[in-house]
Amino acid sequence: MSVDISTETSTSQDTGQDTAGHSRAQDTTGPVSVAAVDEALDVGRVTNPYVRAYVQYWATITEPARVEVVSALDDARLVAEALDAGELQPAGHGLYYSRSYSKDTARSEERTIVATDDETDAGVYNNWRRGDEMVAAQIRRMAGQSAGRTMYVVPYLMSPEGSPLAQYAAGVQLTDNRPVVLHMIRMARVGIEHLDELPDPMDFVKAVHVTGDLPNLGQGTPEDQRYFVTVADRRTILHFGSSYGGNALLGKIAHGLRQACFDGRASAEHGVGGGRGFLAEQFMLLGITDTVTGKRWHVAGGFPSASGKTNLAMTLAPDALGERYRVDFYGDDIAWLWVGDDGRLYAMNPEFGVFGVAKDTNAATNPTALEAITPGSGAIFTNVAYNPTTQEVWWEGRTPEPPTDVSGWLDWKGEAIADREPGDTSPWAHPNSRFTTTLANVPNVAADFEAPAGVPVDAIIFGGRTRDREPLVRAVTDLAEGVYDGLTLGAEATFAADGLDGQLRYDPMSMRPFLAYGEGDYARHWLEVVGAATEQPVFAHVNWFAKDPEDGHFRWPGYRENLRALLWLLALKDGEVTGHRTPVGIVPTAEELELTGLEVPEADLEALLSIDTERWRQEMTFRADHLAQFERLPEEIWAAHRRVAQALEDAAETAADLEE
Repeated sequence: MSVDISTETSTSQDTGQDTAGHSRAQDTTGPVSVAAVDEALDVGRVTNPYVRAYVQYWATITEPARVEVVSALDDARLVAEALDAGELQPAGHGLYYSRSYSKDTARSEERTIVATDDETDAGVYNNWRRGDEMVAAQIRRMAGQSAGRTMYVVPYLMSPEGSPLAQYAAGVQLTDNRPVVLHMIRMARVGIEHLDELPDPMDFVKAVHVTGDLPNLGQGTPEDQRYFVTVADRRTILHFGSSYGGNALLGKIAHGLRQACFDGRASAEHGVGGGRGFLAEQFMLLGITDTVTGKRWHVAGGFPSASGKTNLAMTLAPDALGERYRVDFYGDDIAWLWVGDDGRLYAMNPEFGVFGVAKDTNAATNPTALEAITPGSGAIFTNVAYNPTTQEVWWEGRTPEPPTDVSGWLDWKGEAIADREPGDTSPWAHPNSRFTTTLANVPNVAADFEAPAGVPVDAIIFGGRTRDREPLVRAVTDLAEGVYDGLTLGAEATFAADGLDGQLRYDPMSMRPFLAYGEGDYARHWLEVVGAATEQPVFAHVNWFAKDPEDGHFRWPGYRENLRALLWLLALKDGEVTGHRTPVGIVPTAEELELTGLEVPEADLEALLSIDTERWRQEMTFRADHLAQFERLPEEIWAAHRRVAQALEDAAETAADLEE
């Protein structure tokens, strides 16, 4: 698309550079000129002609006052500038606090679009639109919206250097928001060197983020101006109207999941994964080592929101097993999976950091996370409670009770806690408040987390929040049934919200908000990628949230004790245990679970290791309706559904015969 590039010259009198060689802040009165953009790109050592043209093009549209190319080496300077500008506040030595606009606190999936030129990419959940329509609309929204601001050019890599998938990991984000740059430096590998040796100089994701006038965007109204668009077949990301999280950190969700989901299928044409391509999933990834036998395993898995994914990803072995088992952290949110040259399924975390939910993070639930955000770590806290006098932060669940002395404390909106009316129990921190820190700060991060080759995957687990029906763990050894189980993953809906007590809100593979093309084609891609592995991973479903129906207590203690379920699963894969076969998978026997140092009441253990056949028969009806929405769903998935349904019917008949 051709545009007339403004030739208005800057009135800046300051073109100095910092010690890293990047251009410093300038005082300007109009849009940056072509010459000034070229100068900034020269200073930033940008030699790729396609990157230069891309920056020039968007500078003419958004009309920033200046352009600056940044790298991770600029972090300290940018932090100092953000502190001076009031964009960050100090939260202790080497810790920082930020607050987003009060109506800009989470991803906005209803405003998130996947656009392509192929209508068959439309799915049930991906809000598909035509590419030309959405590009034109985003250009109109973004036009002139960076006036008076700096356009930061953020070259990044969403993979370890040298990865087999590195060609799909390079991107350049343009943003007019300095705190977004600081978050990106923590979440991705940032520096122009990551684009210096692209096999194809055009082969990078073009990501544009414009904050917009946040108080006047009509959030949540019919006049809402926000749109977050991934034009997947053009490898272009255009986000307008936010400064928060996945709406603004475009390397994370938009590239790492939505764009990579699309690229994963398209990459098959380029021979990736033996011609099957790769998978980009909202998965955690961890390693487990038996220090006695020397065995080592890797587990990847997807969980809907509030189902324990981050706590599991960052878990440690329970105290009673800590001398024998070591757990290594690779990532809590994204994994890319492919079949390597040796025929095994491999995975890597493309991110460089952790963007964790602060709520309920404490020494009992996730001590690893707390150690990753200690003084000096450079962590950024967003939308937690903050005390500017003491430079402390707090969130619900960090301690059993909030600070007793409320003097100086401000809630996530910046309002004084001391000024609240008596009885006001509204949260101090937003429920989606976050901490951002690099992987290297996580105390049990794997020594090989930057290994280009990734790690072999032994198990793929799915986990939802259900109070009954689902046992603690059930293994699935058939590929189609494992993919089927992932497609029917969900967390239990509340009766008040949905009117369906016990029914799940389905979240296929935990990718509901991130799918870039139709669910049926996505299921086929799963079967092809994983099916090509010469050593198949074992699939499983886990559930830490079973409750006693009488008094409501959790039957399983959860948190670090969850490792015990994974140890059984890996022993099953290695042929060391056999479990008990049920219509919906293999469940441990009580004798097979490693329960050393843990006391679980016999009635709870029995319930955790059993199947409620009638509840499962009800679930199968819901699953059939759910799957029927998906066009081109592979017959293998329907066959898996029929096998499980028939097994449940057979089990019900057997139980009825025994009762007679």
